Amino acid sequence: MRAIAKKSFVLLLVSGLLLLALIYSWGPETKASVNIGLRQSSSIEEILQKKTRDALSNYHKVPYRIKEDVAWQLAYNTCECRSDKNPLPLPRMLFPRVWAHNLHVAFLGSEPDPEGVKRRREEEYSSFKRRSSTPADLFLVAEANSPLQFPTQGVEVRPLKTIIIPGLGLKQKPRARHVVNLTAALGTFDVAATVDGVSLVGAGGRSMELSSGALSGLNRQLQFVTYTNTLFHPRTADTVQFATEGHQAVFTIKVGYSSIPKLFNSGSYGYYNVSALVTIATKTFLRYDKLQDLIDSVRQYYPTITIVIADDNEHPKPVKGPHIEHYIMPFGKGWFAGRNLAVSQVTTKYVLWVDDDFIFTASTKLEKMVDILEKTTLDLVGGAVREVTGYSATYRHTISVDEGDADGDCLHIRQGFHHHVDGFPDCVVADAVINFFMGRTDKILRIGFDPRLARRGHLEFFIDALGSLHVGSCSDVVIGHASKIVLPWSKTEAEKTYDRFRYSASNDGKLHNELFYFKNRFRCMSSN
Repeated sequence: MRAIAKKSFVLLLVSGLLLLALIYSWGPETKASVNIGLRQSSSIEEILQKKTRDALSNYHKVPYRIKEDVAWQLAYNTCECRSDKNPLPLPRMLFPRVWAHNLHVAFLGSEPDPEGVKRRREEEYSSFKRRSSTPADLFLVAEANSPLQFPTQGVEVRPLKTIIIPGLGLKQKPRARHVVNLTAALGTFDVAATVDGVSLVGAGGRSMELSSGALSGLNRQLQFVTYTNTLFHPRTADTVQFATEGHQAVFTIKVGYSSIPKLFNSGSYGYYNVSALVTIATKTFLRYDKLQDLIDSVRQYYPTITIVIADDNEHPKPVKGPHIEHYIMPFGKGWFAGRNLAVSQVTTKYVLWVDDDFIFTASTKLEKMVDILEKTTLDLVGGAVREVTGYSATYRHTISVDEGDADGDCLHIRQGFHHHVDGFPDCVVADAVINFFMGRTDKILRIGFDPRLARRGHLEFFIDALGSLHVGSCSDVVIGHASKIVLPWSKTEAEKTYDRFRYSASNDGKLHNELFYFKNRFRCMSSN
């Protein structure tokens, strides 16, 4: 009897522990909430910028003379809409004529509200700059802990252009002669103005020496030192050596074009015009009945939104209707190839990806997705998919890569997320989300979908996007899913054919191994 009681107690204890574990795993995660709103200048940045201005504002009373042959090269505010005006026919035949088209006049001249268009463009551009900049872009100067003062970051030059190097200085006790040297690998040094009493050796070359008996004069001259990039490369950096007797410093000058903004004119509305901001994209194969159900459900809530359909059926059927674009692909081309095609035809700021067997409901509020994308640095946000059983899935994962050896790196995929989003209580930040997501069209196109993944694939896109896409997930935007419960004897021929393609024992496993091992250079992957 005592043995039975003991066994009952142990069984009760184990059951209790299991129940607690289940409650813990099902309970809400208490992760930190982080503000990922569009970046604003912080108080620390303002202090650093003031210190930089103070460091650069000395010696303004020391006189100088402009060196015209160098100063004209400085690429500040050089944008002019200017064409060749030579009316003579012979020069036009010998040399191609340069034409110029004033977009400011041509476009705004036909707009009923030109000031409103200019305002919207400036708002979009401000948002683009806030979204694309980081604290690493801030111009900083290392004040002279050693005698040398120099910029530590934030100095950039466009290929084959000239800039003044800001922040150079020498802080040392008076001596008979003060000397500094500058040496570069991808460009040359000169000065935009000369200061009396300062000697220059090597101006116009890759190495230049400046010397003076007056420290104030030398420091004033350093404020006019120019750097000209001479070896073309669209994205690199030059390492500059800055030295004086007994001391040497090194800093970099970034060489490259600035990012060309891609702005979207979505109209002068005081609210989110989803049809102007979002295009729905999907891929279909042998499921025209489910595709039509999707279209009908979309039209119930968003009558004018554009739907782009990629179709790789062997015998495609016409899919017609207002605001529908139907693109036919080679037969069986595949899942990710269809994603590429559909997204490539999107012209709106955002694209919403849905599977062809999804169904819009009253909870499929695209405005909520647009709102978080507009107000945060997120590039892509997923929603939730509700099955006919009532269960909703968000499929949130975190992805990390550990640096490995010569055999490759280690990929780790885990269920969960990183943190909550301030101001959006139902949203979190993750690295991968479910098949129902909205993203910035240009960013998704930049990543692309590997067309070799013809039948199965989803996480592969997010693995390729790791470090490039800022991903979120919001559980309060929900889309329905058509029932997957089909009795074997009631399947149509189309459904049987679909299953053969979708779940065939093909070379998918070998292909995934190849993609992860060779393309992504992984030697190991783990997941839960």
